[in-house]
Amino acid sequence: MTTPRILESFTFPRTGHVVSNRLVLAAMTNKQSHADGSLSDEELAWLEARAGFGIVTTCAAHVALDGQGWDGELGVHDDALMPGLRRLAVALTAAGTLSLVQIFHGGVRAPSRLTGKQPWSASVFELDSPNFETPRAATEVDIQRAIVAFAIAARRCAQAGFDGVEIHGAHGYLVTQFLGTVTNTRRDAWGGDLAGRARFVRAIVEAVRAATPEGFLVGVRLSPEVPEQGVSLDEALQVARWLVEDGVDFLHVSNWDSFKPPAAHPESDKLLTTWFREAVGPEVPVIATGGVWTPAQAQAVMEQGADLVGLARAAIGNARWPEHAGRTGWEPARPPYTPEHLKGEVLSAALIDYMRMWPGFVTDGAAAEGA
Repeated sequence: MTTPRILESFTFPRTGHVVSNRLVLAAMTNKQSHADGSLSDEELAWLEARAGFGIVTTCAAHVALDGQGWDGELGVHDDALMPGLRRLAVALTAAGTLSLVQIFHGGVRAPSRLTGKQPWSASVFELDSPNFETPRAATEVDIQRAIVAFAIAARRCAQAGFDGVEIHGAHGYLVTQFLGTVTNTRRDAWGGDLAGRARFVRAIVEAVRAATPEGFLVGVRLSPEVPEQGVSLDEALQVARWLVEDGVDFLHVSNWDSFKPPAAHPESDKLLTTWFREAVGPEVPVIATGGVWTPAQAQAVMEQGADLVGLARAAIGNARWPEHAGRTGWEPARPPYTPEHLKGEVLSAALIDYMRMWPGFVTDGAAAEGA
């Protein structure tokens, strides 16, 4: 029987890292870390249970105390966190998966109730979102300190034994805030035209590369479009091209829905993954995430141009998704999930409570479909 392409191995061109399949556990908030940012037993179990994915990515982990975005968030900002980071890296390596830490800074989305400080960002701006706090504009010191924080955090991850890092440039956090025309109205070298607004993420990539060993994977996750912050598809594609020129080991495209045309081109039959594949060429690996539930959908995303396919929601209720994906006719369990089903998929009580915030995801009624 022919092995589905999503279950074939893949080799990263620059570093030679080999992954057992083309499936990526995408970074997901799980709120299971301790208050100081250290790894908990529950978070270790959650990630280790999904080690059948070729790549396992941690949740977004803050590189500085003023960048923490939510309660129960993993930290990579202090050497005191190294024991837990080493424990996680060792466990994932022993389980046979390639391990990535997603490193980030929340910017305006790092609330003062957690950091004790007013959020800062590229510029002063207002957004229509719940609990929004107006940020102060970054000083040159803020910017340089953040770049260094990303670099030192990545070095910690390498020293802990992880295979690489994914710099979070998607979903409206600090890197995205520098890229957007709404959130970045600076007129200095860190703003203005796209080259200026992209300077921050490019400087982070350069600093992270310089701070980590030669064989360490360095990639970036991007959102194709963030209209409320002024990130357009055309500009995101150009940023992707520049990042490839800068030598990233992979580009992770966060599509939200991989099967809808881009908002900028609703008439197009070319989907977002294909736009990025064509923009960056064949050499750099592309991970595409968004709306994938079934093996057939994952295969379709590869046909759109992805080298690897990320799963998020589908992996919450189906920890062993890769192990089942080769079975003819297999369909993953879908929401709503019962708490009992989610406990069986190695979710802690804290994570199940967080999932209750997602409409229709958790039910206390009948058993989840396919469970």
